[in-house]
Amino acid sequence: MSDEDDIILSDLDDEELVQQMFDDLYDGLKEEIEEGVNILLERGWEPYRVLTEALVGGMTIVGADFRDGILFVPEVLLAANAMKGGMAILKPLLAETGAPRVGKMVIGTVKGDIHDIGKNLVGMMMEGAGFEIVDLGINNPVENYLEALEREDADILGMSALLTTTMPYMKVVIDTLVEQGKREDYIVLVGGAPLNEEFGKAIGADAYCRDAAVAVETAKHWIGRKHNRMAAV
Repeated sequence: MSDEDDIILSDLDDEELVQQMFDDLYDGLKEEIEEGVNILLERGWEPYRVLTEALVGGMTIVGADFRDGILFVPEVLLAANAMKGGMAILKPLLAETGAPRVGKMVIGTVKGDIHDIGKNLVGMMMEGAGFEIVDLGINNPVENYLEALEREDADILGMSALLTTTMPYMKVVIDTLVEQGKREDYIVLVGGAPLNEEFGKAIGADAYCRDAAVAVETAKHWIGRKHNRMAAV
C-alpha cells in the first residue's frame, strides 16, 4: 500500500488521473474521487466530460465486475458512494451548462414493501451511468408513481419488490397507466428477488432486471430505442 499512499493526484497528467480515478472509484475512495473531480475542473475540463470520462467510465468497470460476480454488493455500494461524492460537485455545474442527460428515472419500492437495498443500488448505478434519478423510497401507492412521472417528465419507471405478496402491486401500477392512456409514455422496468422474466412479461413491464448492472444496460437499450423511434416520427 505504500506506493498508493505516495500518489499525488495533482502530479498526474489528465490520462493518468482518469485511470487513477477508475481505481479509486473501484476501491470506494470518496475523498480521492472528490479531489480528482476538482483537479479536472481546475484544468478546464467541462463538467459533462468529467462525468462521462472519469465517473461513468469508472462505474462501467464496477458494473461489469458486479455483473460477472467479481465484485459484490458491499463493494458496489462503496463505489457508488464515492461516485456520489463526485456527483455532488458536478450536479450544480451540469445544471448551469445544460448538459445532455441520458434519461430520467423515477424509482421506488411498491406499496406494502419496505425493502430498499436493491432499489438503492439500482439508483446509484443508474446515476453512475449518467441518468437522473428521482427516488420515491419505499411503500409507494400507485398515486406516488403517477404524480412523480408527470411532475418530473420522466422517461423510465422503475419498480422494486422483495416480497411475493407485494409483487402483484406492480401490475396495479401498470394497469393504471394503461387505463389513463399513458403506458406508452414510459419505459417500465421491474426488479426484485422473487421476480423473473415471465412475471415481468405477464404484468406488462418492458423488462425485468435481475440486478443493478442489468438495469443500467436495459435502461440504455430502451432509451436508445425510444430516441430512435422519436427521430423516425
